[in-house]
Amino acid sequence: MDYKEMFDQQLISLEVDGENEEKVFENVAAHLQALGFVNDGYLKGITTREKQFPTGLITQHLNIALPHSDPEYIEKPFVYIARLKNEVKVKQMGDSQEMGVKNLFFLGIKDPKGQVGLLQAFMELFMKEEFVTAFMQEEDKMKIYQLFTQNI
Repeated sequence: MDYKEMFDQQLISLEVDGENEEKVFENVAAHLQALGFVNDGYLKGITTREKQFPTGLITQHLNIALPHSDPEYIEKPFVYIARLKNEVKVKQMGDSQEMGVKNLFFLGIKDPKGQVGLLQAFMELFMKEEFVTAFMQEEDKMKIYQLFTQNI
């Protein structure tokens, strides 16, 4: 599967509101649903899954979270890039420790087999200091779109 096709400039939000993880999920889910990428079970699906399998990741250069839901809530595959105005607390993948995060990447995958590959691609991407630095400094949605599609 070509992950590049999952990126869309409409799905890049650089000032997402929400005082906690739940509110951020609500805002992103509403946006995704309005654009037809997910159905109305998505918010519940993503919230439930995150409770069972948290997706926070402390990488060397940046804390990120990679929330994803079961495929039945996804209408078309996507990656939603959300940069928050304020840090929120999420739980870490693996040991569920609490951590702060300002950058979340919502992965919408219709084919469950693709999920692991995309997660790995993201982890590899965020190990690259040059990429992370470029992402952090960039305020332009078009350039962020290009940065991801050229590197993933």
